[in-house]
Amino acid sequence: MKTFLSLGVAASALMIAFAPLPAAAQGTAGGEIIVTYKDDVATLDPAIGYDWQNWSMIKSLFDGLMDYEPGTTTLRPGLAESYEISPDGKTFTFVLRDGVKFHNGRVMTSEDVKYSLDRVTNPKTQSPGAGFFGAIAGFDAMAAGTAESLSGVTTPDAKTVKIELSRPDATFLHVMGLNFASVVPKEAVDAAGADFGRQPVGTGAFSLAEWTLGQRVVFKKNPDYWRANVPSLDTITFEIGQEPIVAMLRLQNGEIDIPGDGIPPAKFTEVMGNPEMAERVVEGGQLHTGYITMNTRMKPFDDVKVRQAVNMAINKDRIVQIINGRAVPANQPLPPSMPGYVKDFAGYKYDVAAAKALLAEAGHVDGFETELFVANTDPQPRIAQAIQQDLAAIGIKASIQSLAQANVIAAGGSPEGAAMIWSGGMGWIADFPDPSNFYGPILGCAGAVEGGWNWSWYCNEDLDKKAVEADSIADPAKAEERHKLWGEIYTAIMADAPWVPVFNEQRYTIKSARMTGADALFVDPVNIPVNYDYVSVTDVQ
Repeated sequence: MKTFLSLGVAASALMIAFAPLPAAAQGTAGGEIIVTYKDDVATLDPAIGYDWQNWSMIKSLFDGLMDYEPGTTTLRPGLAESYEISPDGKTFTFVLRDGVKFHNGRVMTSEDVKYSLDRVTNPKTQSPGAGFFGAIAGFDAMAAGTAESLSGVTTPDAKTVKIELSRPDATFLHVMGLNFASVVPKEAVDAAGADFGRQPVGTGAFSLAEWTLGQRVVFKKNPDYWRANVPSLDTITFEIGQEPIVAMLRLQNGEIDIPGDGIPPAKFTEVMGNPEMAERVVEGGQLHTGYITMNTRMKPFDDVKVRQAVNMAINKDRIVQIINGRAVPANQPLPPSMPGYVKDFAGYKYDVAAAKALLAEAGHVDGFETELFVANTDPQPRIAQAIQQDLAAIGIKASIQSLAQANVIAAGGSPEGAAMIWSGGMGWIADFPDPSNFYGPILGCAGAVEGGWNWSWYCNEDLDKKAVEADSIADPAKAEERHKLWGEIYTAIMADAPWVPVFNEQRYTIKSARMTGADALFVDPVNIPVNYDYVSVTDVQ
């Protein structure tokens, strides 16, 4: 994959300047689409939102210094007009575009960038993405609560942001393209306080027009957006409270354009068997792993033998059948297409007898009782029931807590909130195509914080140091060495067994006949699930 990241280790200071972008390839400009979801949106705050439902919504409201070519994982300029990288790869100087406005009409400056990075790394924000910024000088002091600002981020003038790293970071430009690095205006955050997630103000292609809790969220086109001819649509209405089965019927009747929760497994065979419907199905590969977390700070999951026994107890082939074979069984955190994946790693074999024996060794001859949290959208409860049956076979009685996705996420982000979680519907899709992305937020110490996504609360400081060592190898010529280190990290994690990796899933979505745009926009690897800025419709009057 070609990215600007590979240019970051040149022997001399390097200036990257970007030519004006061509107009986006669009259908007819204007129009409205309707997208449905079963559950309400948890938040539209880019420092906090981190689930499948709100990720692409947030990306349409906000921008960061870096961005991606639509439908790809190839980096391109965002709010940065150009940037310079020092010879040692530790200092990035970004020059901002002229005249970019927030939705409130104010022109964005370098101080807004600094404020936004300070905000996302301040523990008071409880951002699940704070750990991504760990290479910025001053991050440790921010994380410890002994500083109010990142010492490594300075603003020489209104158009310039200088970011100094404490170590080289092979992923840094990708980090600047994450939602967490989105630029927000301080006055809007101050005015809204804790409600900024429901009163978002950014620089994005759309702004929030309406949010009626439990009913709908409406986005309207930003007429002052800095990219030419973007977006195509005038309005996006997200209708809340729609059961996926009902959403599919409405799609067939031409009443909606995208069922946000996807094709229900119960309807998948019917849809694929109908030529007219199947023609509108879009399939895309994704860097995804679905997994079961075990809270390593809660008994009895503080015992590695218990966690290993659970790994042996899960029949992954049967679970894949529940989702119509739309996945392959997993044996490690990384998906097979990700650099660093260890091809000859055996993992834990499905072995009920061995699992029961190991559980007995751990002092649980008669098993124990626990809770398994799961999102309440099909097929997740059915998968949880299969997991429940597998656990029962080795004496573990797991009561299922089937809740709205936001409530499961909240439970996982509390150290005493959830003993076990099936991550389905929230399972990890890489934020960018690099093995480090499966570590920091969901398995590293930095993610084991209130509001974080390390739901196993697993923290191995030795592996954290090894992760830093791996990401300090910024020279593309040494990529193989770096990927080997990451493979060793993930196999070591599996020895500690904080997870049960269950499957690596393909993504399927379906759109109305009136929608246009490249298929990749509907299974966008970065704007999960849909790149709303670039899709369009054909029947605009």
